[in-house]
Amino acid sequence: MHRELEYFTVDENIGFDQDRFTDAWMKRGGCGLVTACDLCICLSRYHGLSGLYPYDPDHITAEDYTAFAVQMRQFLGPRPMGIWKTAMYTEGLSAYMDSIGYKPLSVQDFSGKENVEEAVQLVRTQIDKGYPVPYLMLLHRDKKLGDYMWHWFNLAGYEEDGNRFLVKIVTYGKESWVDLRHLWRTDRRRKGGFVIVESK
Repeated sequence: MHRELEYFTVDENIGFDQDRFTDAWMKRGGCGLVTACDLCICLSRYHGLSGLYPYDPDHITAEDYTAFAVQMRQFLGPRPMGIWKTAMYTEGLSAYMDSIGYKPLSVQDFSGKENVEEAVQLVRTQIDKGYPVPYLMLLHRDKKLGDYMWHWFNLAGYEEDGNRFLVKIVTYGKESWVDLRHLWRTDRRRKGGFVIVESK
């Protein structure tokens, strides 16, 4: 089984590359708000949930995206330790939706301490519904995953390949595929997790 979500591009990059921000804090610690901005654009563009993105979701420009990120910053902006708890993210995204009077969606978090097979099932369900999944990974025993440590990124597809459940990671304007079970089993005390968006 293979499933990939439709995902917008900005100047031929998939999603937005936070390295394009001119603000140093946004460039260094804007991963959480980028996943939230990407999520809102995808929901507006592909699910008809107008109002989540204040510009034209069918024509995404770097200028409009940056202006939207500045708006989102007051809810999910960079901070010294980053947005290092999924609950911080759900509170921020919910506060953004409240600020624009948007009620059709609920936002919940799923802790990285939970069972890996339940995580696989939830990610599969969300992507089958067409929803990107904002994912937080903190530390991990596999140093090859260094680019994803202490970092938020979106999951935007999956492929079941034997005993592997590969997920499509979107971050820094690029995509890559990683085994979700391997991502989940960090072998570290501090856990991340992911965020689930659902229709009320």
